[in-house]
Amino acid sequence: MLRLPGMPLLPGAQFYDYSKRRHPRQQSLMHYQGIQMLSDRREPELVEPNGILVDPKCPPAPSQMNTLWAPKVITKLPPWLAYDKQVLCFNAYFKENLTEIYHAPYQVRKVKIYFYLEDGTMQVTEPKVENSGIPQGCLVHRQRIPKSPPSDREFISIFDLNVDSDVQIFDRNYHISGCDIFTRQFLNRAGIAVPETQQEPNDPTTEIRKRSGLKQTANASASALPKRHSFAQFLEFDRHVLKFQGYWNDRSEYGDVRKLEICYYLADDTIDIKEKFPKNSGREGPSTFLRRGKLPKEFTGLQLPGQQTSVTLLNVLGSNMRDVRYVADPLNTGKKQINYYTDQDLQIGAVLNVFRRAVVITSCDQFTQNYYREKYGIQDFTPQPLPEFSDVRPSTQGGVHNRRLPPYNGWGSYEDSEGNCLTVEPKPPHADFKKLMQFDGCILRFGAKLISAIRDNLDRNFIISYFLADDTVQIYEVARRNSGFMGGEFLKRARVPLPGQEKYSSKRPEYHKAYDFFIGSTLSMKDHIFHIVSADEFTLIYMEQHPNEFPVANIRSIMQKIRDAVRPDYKEFVLSCKPDGDLGEYTTIGYEALKSALLSYLSKESLLNHEIVTVCRYFSAEQSPPPNCDRNRVRAAAHLELKRSLCNNAEEMIALNFSHINPTCKPYLSKAQIRSTLRGCRLPFSLELVEDILQVLQRNSQGEIEVRDVLDFFKMNANDVPDIAPLNIAFELCPKLPFLHKGNLVDFTWFLAYLGLEEELKKSNN
Repeated sequence: MLRLPGMPLLPGAQFYDYSKRRHPRQQSLMHYQGIQMLSDRREPELVEPNGILVDPKCPPAPSQMNTLWAPKVITKLPPWLAYDKQVLCFNAYFKENLTEIYHAPYQVRKVKIYFYLEDGTMQVTEPKVENSGIPQGCLVHRQRIPKSPPSDREFISIFDLNVDSDVQIFDRNYHISGCDIFTRQFLNRAGIAVPETQQEPNDPTTEIRKRSGLKQTANASASALPKRHSFAQFLEFDRHVLKFQGYWNDRSEYGDVRKLEICYYLADDTIDIKEKFPKNSGREGPSTFLRRGKLPKEFTGLQLPGQQTSVTLLNVLGSNMRDVRYVADPLNTGKKQINYYTDQDLQIGAVLNVFRRAVVITSCDQFTQNYYREKYGIQDFTPQPLPEFSDVRPSTQGGVHNRRLPPYNGWGSYEDSEGNCLTVEPKPPHADFKKLMQFDGCILRFGAKLISAIRDNLDRNFIISYFLADDTVQIYEVARRNSGFMGGEFLKRARVPLPGQEKYSSKRPEYHKAYDFFIGSTLSMKDHIFHIVSADEFTLIYMEQHPNEFPVANIRSIMQKIRDAVRPDYKEFVLSCKPDGDLGEYTTIGYEALKSALLSYLSKESLLNHEIVTVCRYFSAEQSPPPNCDRNRVRAAAHLELKRSLCNNAEEMIALNFSHINPTCKPYLSKAQIRSTLRGCRLPFSLELVEDILQVLQRNSQGEIEVRDVLDFFKMNANDVPDIAPLNIAFELCPKLPFLHKGNLVDFTWFLAYLGLEEELKKSNN
């Protein structure tokens, strides 16, 4: 029963809630932490999404929510659903006392207070301020916060939070100064007046830091020579590295040209050099040529112990070890000044003295070029060539083919023989793993006949399989009863070389490729001649999807060839295909009629059989049969799955989801929305069953599904649903057979429109 707030319990002031379907009795006992006790907790009542109740945990008092009108009878939802993802945000601050700062007795810390409407919890966070020196972030984690004593048994509600009001949260007073637009609109809709946003006070500590910063800036600008901090260079140029390429020409007995990579670190003016080992150079180990450090320009040898110190010692006073005193030179006159390499000394063509080793800089990277272009105005960064003397072997410079290898001896494969000739320790040839992973399982299968002088061999049928992963070929013979030939493997899987090549040669042979296999081709493999007469559906589809690799499946080049051939006698060509001359809006002809007409203008050598098959498949007039899916059978299978999983409230779950995604109660929804609803309810349906259900539901002219039909589809109390035995839903419920008959009937109207010769004929007549 519903009643008006503030009205007595009298007849006429009560209304029956027709939307309420369940009337359960509330639980009065509970078991909490091992103690059996009386339950006095109140569960949140159902609320209206746009109603006046704004705090689900704290029901409003009659003085706060008064109205003269009867409540509307609308759909009520639980608080966690009605106020899902709705958060009230308030701007607040509090003053924190300071005891260690003389000029600032307190500091103002600004926070944000979040109130979550779905469960009445609160959270207090402080935005992080750079260089503040205090830990900031989440001050109070999300929880229900009790009020201050003596009302500590109650929790802070939405009526305790408003602009220009104080709220105490765990012995800390916050003053709310403002809120966001959504919070202001929400409170106004609930009947709570929200004052204007107040200006927050300034933080004294922040003002002190600003004044001290201004003083330092003024003093620095007033002085003639600004003082530079020793750590400023590191902060300014940290991770900025100038990278150069160079070499060291070692002219010793076993020396060669060493390629080097020189890195100059702008943060501390240090240099490190690493060596780049070429392939097959015979070197291994660490590549460090010079450890990172400052590089002196002059090197006269290693210093003796005590020869280079930071302090110059003049005399030692004292007789024993305890009373020894040292007299140091305050001017440090004996210290020798050492000059180190800087970024000014590094440029293309410069020679660095790396501890008596002459390192020449040849080039630099793009970042280094931009640095020298902006700082020193250098524009020429032409790289210098390396000396020709190098330890790179001829096999690395020119490749394997520049070396003269012995001929193939017949053992193993050609790649294995090359490996034995290139290295002392032979290694297996490297396979193309990228191609292997990309085309794994892709097999092109062709039907073939054997061309032979023996009459019995002409009736033998073979299946040629070409594996795209490794370019291998395998041939199987189809067994036929009473033929005298045993079926099975005719040619083991291997790469088949092209005929007419010298076997025992140092040159690698060429093998059969995928484009050599097509309908009508004749191939010679292992002293046998095969004529390909057919191909499976996957092979034809793959060749049509890759016309650049298979010219016989390129419809554009084939139609251009036909267009050039029939252009002089276009009318005769049309009459040969359609003798009656009846060309309506939709005209079809057979495969044999189009093939004979095309071969009368083009020879078999210029127009192959596979090209004719490609044309007929492209302009095919055949259509796949409509899917055979019975509505009663699909409905019975869906009800069977619901009964097996003991799911009796599927209709209510779907209706509740529809109330969310369809608040305006549209009679029709799209297929994607219905699919997401069925999947979101977590019904015990597989993906195949969901697609079958969507296929049998009623639709309108735009293809949208009727909502009422969806609800009626899942009614469990209906008696018109027949019982069905368990079956394989993926294959037996709605059989989805592939459509393989394609190309027997050709759409001749589409074929002529693609040729475009009709328009040329009309223009020539005009």
